[in-house]
Amino acid sequence: MVLGSLSSGIQKAVDKISGRSLVDEEVIEEACRDIQRALLQSDADVELVFDLTESIKKRAMDEEPPKGLTQKEHVVNIVYEELVKFLGKDEAEVPLRESRILLMGTFGAGKTTSVGKIARFYKNRGLKPALVACDTYRTAAYDQLKQIGEEIDVPVYGDPDEADSSAVLKDALEEVDEEVVIVDSSGRDALNDEMVEEITTLDEILEPDERFLVVPADMGQQAGRQARRFQEELDVTGVVVTKMDSTAKGGGALSACAATGASVKFIGTGEGMDDLERYDPERFVSQLIGYGDLEGLLERVDEEEAAEQAKKIMEGDFTLEDFQDQMSQVQSMGSLEEVMGKIPGFSKSKLPDGLIDMQEEKMEKYNYIIDSMTPDEKQDPKVINSSRKRRIANGSGAKVEDVSELIKLFRQSKKAMEMFKGGRGGMKGSLQKMMKQFGGL
Repeated sequence: MVLGSLSSGIQKAVDKISGRSLVDEEVIEEACRDIQRALLQSDADVELVFDLTESIKKRAMDEEPPKGLTQKEHVVNIVYEELVKFLGKDEAEVPLRESRILLMGTFGAGKTTSVGKIARFYKNRGLKPALVACDTYRTAAYDQLKQIGEEIDVPVYGDPDEADSSAVLKDALEEVDEEVVIVDSSGRDALNDEMVEEITTLDEILEPDERFLVVPADMGQQAGRQARRFQEELDVTGVVVTKMDSTAKGGGALSACAATGASVKFIGTGEGMDDLERYDPERFVSQLIGYGDLEGLLERVDEEEAAEQAKKIMEGDFTLEDFQDQMSQVQSMGSLEEVMGKIPGFSKSKLPDGLIDMQEEKMEKYNYIIDSMTPDEKQDPKVINSSRKRRIANGSGAKVEDVSELIKLFRQSKKAMEMFKGGRGGMKGSLQKMMKQFGGL
């Protein structure tokens, strides 16, 4: 993505820190001024920007660097963490299951193009999407969506001669047989009573799982005001920020949406149908900062947390949430067989076969299953009876057998981990060393 002055301004601040042998108050002040300038030029809210830089300054001056980090590495990490919070720290959750999605937005936001991109996103992940052309207000909207559907080989339902969008949707739902139904709605120059009434009617007919608001990045902090208005009127569940490739105001748009509590789901990074990314604030900030070895720095920052995880496993306090975290970590570092091979004397035969053979697709399914559980169920799977399994399966788009399989695998894994509890110091030390190296099992 191209963020011009925003990215260069942030990188200038980070370079100022990392290029000094001594990071004192003067260096921190200079770096914060560069960050302020870059964010204000991206049209971010003035008050939020100054709150951000004050937090960076306070932490940089008050906190002692963690063991293993230099002072300047610690300050770079503070900048990273505070920017992630500023832009909204939650990574987008986009369940890959049967869904009905309603898109809304004003003229010029890139809504119809986003409909096609989201359909392509689901199709690339093995689901069958369909598009419904309910923008009956804009001339040639149906033709544009039809052309997009042909480009990505996805069916389009609609009637270019029908002016009533609710009639179009009702007819489409009688015909559609695809797993993910994505509905394009009519826009206006601004959110008004006519637009609210039309989208509310579509909402009642569709009963969508998601209501996505599409806003262009060049709106800057105005994106937050629009997100708030749409949320109040139409119960938006997520935001799609478009045109991130052509503006320096993307930081303003993202921070404004975060400030309103609106969850950014996707960002559009170009004109092509594949130019759509699930929003990940950590990745986004990493690109903004452009720090040479940010990944290595973050791994070292995580070492203390990894050591705590190792301690928790050795003490037997191992929950489904820990299991989920470790599945995610395994996905990022290779097969579990390779990871466990790093522990001296540990044979893969000591692990459940299902855990060794677990593929990315199955891990993703297990993640959705765990996400559908209550906090009590994650802490103690023993409370999960037959009716709870059915509820969890329905909520995650999985089968009851999948839920049972996950619970069985968790119990086997927990039992395997318990060999470390009370074991000889050498084995404990090996596990802890491995956990530090990889950031978890």
